[in-house]
Amino acid sequence: MASRLSALVLLLGLALGQTLYLPLDDRPPNWAPCAWGLVLCPPRAAYRGPEGADEALLRAWLLATPGERLVASLDALAYGGLLQSRHRALSPEEALARLEPLLSWRGRHGGEVFLFGVVPRWDASRRERNLEVLRRLAPWALLEGLYLEAVWDDALKDSPAPREARELPYPSRPGADEAGQVLLLRALRPGLRVGVVYRGVGAERVTPYEALPLRETVAGLLRSAGAQEVALAEGPDLVLYAYGGQDPRGAARELLGLMARFPVALADLARVNRGDPGLMAYLQDLGLYGRLAAYASWGTPANNLGSALAQGGLFLSQSQGRLERLAEAYFAYWWGEVGRPHVRARFAEPLPEGAQEVVALWPYWALEGYRVDLEGLGFPWRRAFEAQGRLRLHPLSAPSRLVE
Repeated sequence: MASRLSALVLLLGLALGQTLYLPLDDRPPNWAPCAWGLVLCPPRAAYRGPEGADEALLRAWLLATPGERLVASLDALAYGGLLQSRHRALSPEEALARLEPLLSWRGRHGGEVFLFGVVPRWDASRRERNLEVLRRLAPWALLEGLYLEAVWDDALKDSPAPREARELPYPSRPGADEAGQVLLLRALRPGLRVGVVYRGVGAERVTPYEALPLRETVAGLLRSAGAQEVALAEGPDLVLYAYGGQDPRGAARELLGLMARFPVALADLARVNRGDPGLMAYLQDLGLYGRLAAYASWGTPANNLGSALAQGGLFLSQSQGRLERLAEAYFAYWWGEVGRPHVRARFAEPLPEGAQEVVALWPYWALEGYRVDLEGLGFPWRRAFEAQGRLRLHPLSAPSRLVE
């Protein structure tokens, strides 16, 4: 009887200490942390691709699951996800009612809460409704143990989103699909000391989809992450390297010097949704890629900066996890360069099963003593823009490890 009681106490302690993560949707950048071994996520069945999340199932899971902290998307609970938030007919009162379980969870379990909502982009038909909901949430930002921020989605030139976000009485910044990862860094490793290096891109340059100087985007990401920017001379925990293209050879040389002194998270900003093949070639040829703390090239500048920062910080002292994240990041790079163009040229959307033939184009690729195989992939939204790879790392003298 005593042993059963001890086991129950242990399980309860583990449950109370866990971090809950409620993603924006099930596209790879948002869902990926669910496979990192750091968080507990809702059942995958609660997310249904472009159809949107089952909000009732999300709310039931949330209220039934204890934890020490919660990182959650407001748009997933209120509207079913980012896509649905743009056009779903729902009153502000109905949306706010769907968010009440967040406060109920906090009251029931006493955990810290980290929330993000999205200021909608220019073509959303429900822009005013979404903004009204974000305005009415202002009192939440004053609650002890609750952090609330707004991120703006794809701000093209003259987009009103940056102005609307700045009018909210709580933090805001550009980005969206990296927001969950960044708040996980705030929740799990606050206080990270970060040095920032700009290469091939000026800190005052206004980057695509952000409508802000790059320096302000970086400052907003660091604030979201609960991180502190420090000079290189102060010995940062991590260097965030913002690469803007133009000189991959010079960047590789600079990275070589930096990586001898610091862990470096590389955000490739040379192109939107794609990396720079010239830089990747240098990273591979010089053996630098596998030594990075993190790499990201899959999205907009804010996406890549936030993803590299979050993964570099979260896996700073976890060698195996760091390599697995680098394998995932290389798959995202490869998808932008090879996989996506191949599939788009041959298949109409929604994609058929036959589109998975693209796996045959995966190269032989080694990563720090591992061979990385692409054993299959899926299309969670049945479109070519994103794919989720099933990667396996094969070490020389140990069992292989599957990365999904």
